[in-house]
Amino acid sequence: MTRFSVPRRQLLTVSAAVSLAGLAGTAELRAQGARRDTLVAYFSRTGNTRVLARQIRRARDAELFEILPVDDYPEDYEQTVAQAARERESRYEPALKASVQNLATYSTVYLGFPIWGQSVPAVVRTFLSRHDLAGKTLIPFITHGGYGPGDSQAVLAAHAPKARVRDAGLVLKADQERETLAQVTRWLGGIRGAN
Repeated sequence: MTRFSVPRRQLLTVSAAVSLAGLAGTAELRAQGARRDTLVAYFSRTGNTRVLARQIRRARDAELFEILPVDDYPEDYEQTVAQAARERESRYEPALKASVQNLATYSTVYLGFPIWGQSVPAVVRTFLSRHDLAGKTLIPFITHGGYGPGDSQAVLAAHAPKARVRDAGLVLKADQERETLAQVTRWLGGIRGAN
């Protein structure tokens, strides 16, 4: 897992501005009675996947849902790696802090997560197991530190067997914010037939 090289103060300022803009946009759409049928669900430990999720939310005028475990992962990288390995080997699925409300209203779900140990984090497997995505278009976007998508496609197919899973969603080595945002914009421009 890598971190962006943006100074923390600048990242917090940008993040706060994006969050406020997103809240204002959501309130305005709801006031006009607009219906959103696209969800961006994501898990992000270091913030790389969160940046992508927020950009996709803005570009697709979608709802945003952060996947969070009840018990946070350790701050220490090595401890997180060890815990992720134990969870993967035991097929453990940690409890979620919250579930998506009114999932039936969404026809498209963008699902973002980092690759941990060449696989999908356990908390994302929990999300897939606890939410019925049957008949929905599932579009993955994945960050990694250099190992690629690992076995993520097989995990998505196994945990969301009745969803229409798009092959080879966005898979990025997330190490530079500006380059990452430009790649997401190009990728979104190439998707036809999805919200």
